[in-house]
Amino acid sequence: MKPLPTAIVAATMLITACGGGGGTVGPTPVADFEITSANAEAASKVAYEAALGSSELADLGGSIGVTATAPGSFSKPFATAGIPGIVAEALQNIPFGPEVFPCAVSGSVTLSGDIANPLTLTAGDSFLVVSTACNDGLGEVVDGSVSFTVIAFSGDALAGVYTVSMDAVADDLQVTTAQDTVTSNGDAGVTLDTTALPFVTASVSGGSMTTDTNTSSETLSNYASTQTVDGNQAEPPYTLVASGALQSTQLSGSVSYATPVTFEGMGDNFPHTGEMTISGENSSARLIAIDDVNVRIEVDSNGDGTVDETIDTTWANLTS
Repeated sequence: MKPLPTAIVAATMLITACGGGGGTVGPTPVADFEITSANAEAASKVAYEAALGSSELADLGGSIGVTATAPGSFSKPFATAGIPGIVAEALQNIPFGPEVFPCAVSGSVTLSGDIANPLTLTAGDSFLVVSTACNDGLGEVVDGSVSFTVIAFSGDALAGVYTVSMDAVADDLQVTTAQDTVTSNGDAGVTLDTTALPFVTASVSGGSMTTDTNTSSETLSNYASTQTVDGNQAEPPYTLVASGALQSTQLSGSVSYATPVTFEGMGDNFPHTGEMTISGENSSARLIAIDDVNVRIEVDSNGDGTVDETIDTTWANLTS
């Protein structure tokens, strides 16, 4: 799936999947944004990118070596995931840290925590990852912290084959690139299943996650997403389902979104099938994947269930 510049922080966050942890549930904003033919494309763009960004929160755990990023997956590896044996080294001491790991180019990552068993992960184990101007030569500089608490675990942590559920909290987690500075604050419950590698399933849910960029601010509330990636194929097929409420400075109000028809695609391409509904105040839009190039938006501007206008565009134009 195409990378999102505004979701870079999400892409640096955590991967865990298949039932378990969950973020704190809070009040859901009322969908008070009126969707019209004039703004349906903007609402669809922001909602689609929010759904994709929430799924990319599954890459958070790469910062402690708990990751299942497969070829063709939505998210890219955490900038410090290349530190060899970070989990194996940490597990030798109980509690461990703070231990400082230098980043490839400059800066560092400090890891600390407390675990019950040096040979595996156990419910209640905790980690704190603090990045200080960490530059691994991947075009990103990472600052800020993420804390993790293991909710459930089974499998082999050091072999990378497991099912794990974790709760994560991002505190001023900032990623700076040449194009943007993205800062995230909030919670994510992430669960990951790597037991059928290279087939990976990852689910993310949370009560609130705010992402600020140079040009906008988005807050997801009571959000959830599940993605699968099948790395058995040269061009891995993927699926994505997502839901949540969204407040954005790009919209003059709030909307909710859901995927009644699962998005499906191949490799880094846009979805070739699937649908997303974006609901506002007595109005809605339905985003329909025609193929991995073209997409359609059906607008119901008065909430009577009848399509008032159809907008045909391309994925590239919609997400530009």
